[in-house]
Amino acid sequence: MDTYSKIPVVSKKVLIPFILVTSLFALWGFANAVTDPMVQAFKKVLELSNSQAAWVQMAFYGGYFCMALPAAMFMRKYSYKVGVLIGLALYATGALLFYPAAQTESFLFFCVGLYILTFGLAFLETAANPYILAMGAKETATQRLNLAQAFNPVGLIAGLLVAQQFVLKNLQSDDVENFRSLDEASKVLIRTSDLMVIRNPYVILGLVITAVFIIFLLSKMPQSKDKGGMPSIGETFATLAKNAKYVLGVLAQILYVGAQIMCWTYIYQYAEAIGIDSVTAGSYQLFAFGLFIVGRAVGTYMLRFFSSGKLLMYFALSALTFVLGTMFIQGNFGLYCLVGISFFMSLMFPTIYGIALGDLTEEQSKIGSAGLVMAIVGGALMPKLQGIIIDAGGTGVADTKILGVSEVNFSFILPLLCFLYIAWYGLRVFRRHEAADDILHESN
Repeated sequence: MDTYSKIPVVSKKVLIPFILVTSLFALWGFANAVTDPMVQAFKKVLELSNSQAAWVQMAFYGGYFCMALPAAMFMRKYSYKVGVLIGLALYATGALLFYPAAQTESFLFFCVGLYILTFGLAFLETAANPYILAMGAKETATQRLNLAQAFNPVGLIAGLLVAQQFVLKNLQSDDVENFRSLDEASKVLIRTSDLMVIRNPYVILGLVITAVFIIFLLSKMPQSKDKGGMPSIGETFATLAKNAKYVLGVLAQILYVGAQIMCWTYIYQYAEAIGIDSVTAGSYQLFAFGLFIVGRAVGTYMLRFFSSGKLLMYFALSALTFVLGTMFIQGNFGLYCLVGISFFMSLMFPTIYGIALGDLTEEQSKIGSAGLVMAIVGGALMPKLQGIIIDAGGTGVADTKILGVSEVNFSFILPLLCFLYIAWYGLRVFRRHEAADDILHESN
């Protein structure tokens, strides 16, 4: 595949716009990472079950699902820059709503804030991903998106550090031996204090996003235009529906995002089952994010020598193997397997994205991008299902055994099934769309 290595991934003339748009990947990575530990935090502070606390993820990733298509429709009519500005405004608004939510001590209010925040993220992702793909040659589009997505885990690490150092470490309810057994007056005092702790990083984030909004407002961003007339939305949907690679890619993306959020969110519950506290569990998640960054760098480099479908299959099969270890190896080694999954997940989102949109025109890509962003709803639905499995024996995480392992271990059968499908999708793409290209490039 030496032919690909001669084509620049990012040309000099679009370097500045590329850097500006790439910064958005870190911003939504931060929001993702700072939210995952909140499932455990809300569970303790507000005395929720695992499935009730999973409403945090339902609100967060449900917002993506509801707003992605409206964002794409908006992008058909207006520029990417306007879409980014609206996304940043909604992002900041949702984050700042955590202030009144903490004052009212309403779990529903917090969920509403997250829901609006992710309206903004849906706008940002719907604009940024196809824009990055369009900033150069099609042959290097998937590499370019992997490069931009490499900054996503930088935001993830920053978000996790904030959650760990400024939230989890300061929660009084986490220090009490049995918070649920305290008298109501003591719980009210602790709850009020802890909700303020949860509030603060989001309010500060809202102010930071407001500053980023001003930077983009004052910046000149090139706008790519389609040549010729714009097809009707009905025609575009009909074309996409007939594209099997795209339709199956949307399903792969739903399952990937679900698997990613399950493997990251339930690190805390998995650690709890073997006697590890939330702060220490956060360190394991931090290491998982580190492996995610390394995996993204390794995967981006390997794409210069392997076709996208083949490499996706290899990474999915490797992730599946580590999930089996997570399920059936007891204690710390099982936790190490759970952490190790992140290395192999790193390649999946941008690679599936690039494969699914690879054959589409720019106008089709705008709507197609919405379908792939809506696929993030997998992060809302599947953690909820996993929470229900974990609650099978009670509100604890190891109340009963299924197939000889605790219910939290068994619950990772859901990510296992997800990676099995993704491996099949990668194999299908390679056999039907890439095998001939591999032979051609090897002969050259």
